[in-house]
Amino acid sequence: MTNFIANNAQHYQLVATRPIAALELLAQQTGLSKQQLKDAAQKGALWITRHKKAERLRRVKTELKAEQQLDLYYNPAVLQQSCPAATLISDQHDYSLWCKPRGMLSQGSKWGDFSALYRWVEMHYQPDGNNRQCWLVHRLDRATCGLQLLAHNKKTAQKLTALFEHNQVKKQYQAWVHGKLQKPHQSIATPIDNKKAVTHIQSLQYLDDLNISLLDITIEQGRKHQIRKHLASIHHPIVGDRLHGSADLDKKLNAQLIDRDQLKDPNFAVDLQLTAYKISFICPIEKKGVTYQLEQNSMDFYPFSMTD
Repeated sequence: MTNFIANNAQHYQLVATRPIAALELLAQQTGLSKQQLKDAAQKGALWITRHKKAERLRRVKTELKAEQQLDLYYNPAVLQQSCPAATLISDQHDYSLWCKPRGMLSQGSKWGDFSALYRWVEMHYQPDGNNRQCWLVHRLDRATCGLQLLAHNKKTAQKLTALFEHNQVKKQYQAWVHGKLQKPHQSIATPIDNKKAVTHIQSLQYLDDLNISLLDITIEQGRKHQIRKHLASIHHPIVGDRLHGSADLDKKLNAQLIDRDQLKDPNFAVDLQLTAYKISFICPIEKKGVTYQLEQNSMDFYPFSMTD
């Protein structure tokens, strides 16, 4: 057994020397209880190598062959995380559309996937009394709220993925940013990671007392953090963007809100104010265009305007 430890997170690498149930091997070698091991496996922290490829193993009663390898990525802090609930927008049987809340992952990591949207749906959404397998076809940042598609069979997953790959899905976002835009309509075409990236923005509202603007945003490509990087590049970072934003501007705004709204938490900080609120594409089942849109009160923005 190989055991790597870092910050209370442990990676156990085990190789079966004879046919044995995965749970028995893990219990013998890790010192963890069988209940802890079952919980970790269900939450996506256990991996098995088959045909030189690692895949998650959730059934700990699986019989291992001699020389078969298990990898357990055990991090109590990750496994004990609470997971916000997603909201179903539409169920088309072969695919479904969800509103992913801020704080929920789109995909898991080697340490687990139970807090990712696709796994959360598999575990909690059972319209016919059975779990429905999910395929991820696109992603939203953890801090972003909004519409996300999931496929429920491989064929539909391939069709939806192809739509995204060929830029045949139109996604629209809204975001609160710092400052007032000089032009109400503009486009940003700065390459990201040496790849073409175009973002179109329209100013919808400006709050003079807080010096923030509400924008409507469309993107042509969908590079990683494209909207966040592009808005920061024109000196209008998204409110609450701890990665690409302005800590000084956020600190000033948070102080204003604490005072204005009489918030009791002196460490209050607004989360990332970016929501994917609208999506349009050709339905792979009906072969016709469909559009889904969140209502304004479902966008999970902080009520900056006193009329919100």
